Amino acid sequence: MAEDETALGQILKESLETRDFAVQLCHDGEEAYQLYQTNRPDILVLDVMMPKKDGFTLAEQIRKNDDETPIIFLTAKSQPHDVVTGFNTGGNDYLKKPFSIEELIVRIKNLLNNRNTSNKNNDILIGHYKFSPKNQTLQYKEEKKEILTSRESQLLLHLAQHKNDTINRNVVLAQLWGNNDFYSARSMDVFISKLRKRLSKDTSIKILNVRGVGYKLVV
Repeated sequence: MAEDETALGQILKESLETRDFAVQLCHDGEEAYQLYQTNRPDILVLDVMMPKKDGFTLAEQIRKNDDETPIIFLTAKSQPHDVVTGFNTGGNDYLKKPFSIEELIVRIKNLLNNRNTSNKNNDILIGHYKFSPKNQTLQYKEEKKEILTSRESQLLLHLAQHKNDTINRNVVLAQLWGNNDFYSARSMDVFISKLRKRLSKDTSIKILNVRGVGYKLVV
């Protein structure tokens, strides 16, 4: 964890340690990179505005040789272009200050679970459907496979990786559409409707609209 606010960093470290996380805390980007190289942590939680090297620059440096280690950005910056920059530099999630420790823990666990259990080359079971992200196909029981569009497949993968949990609308818009303006949001709504139709043969599957937050794939 890299956090230049000493008091906040210590509070987060102690809170995470009470939940059985092993946390290495540092306060600037250069120290964070040194710790990363030495210890290769399971996940990185990076403040954006840090001395010596900011979080975005640090993430870009790490991503030159490491596409696997999840990165969560912590920041007070809240403009859409800041969120987009975060994902473009290699971030996996983006948490705006102030936030609750519970929210941070949920996001850390989601990314660690995704890293450990999901692989884009593997088929994913969604109720009675078999979804292949690699081939962009969706098959209900033994019926003929349906070919998904690239955007449908990307969006379904996000939902499937967070099955029974809410995905944040703005996060997905930034990752898949590149921004979260009105037109992109409407486009996402259209693709959600398409996926609902694709999955409609299994009545146990629902894609719920979580008002003010995003969507949840429930199975």
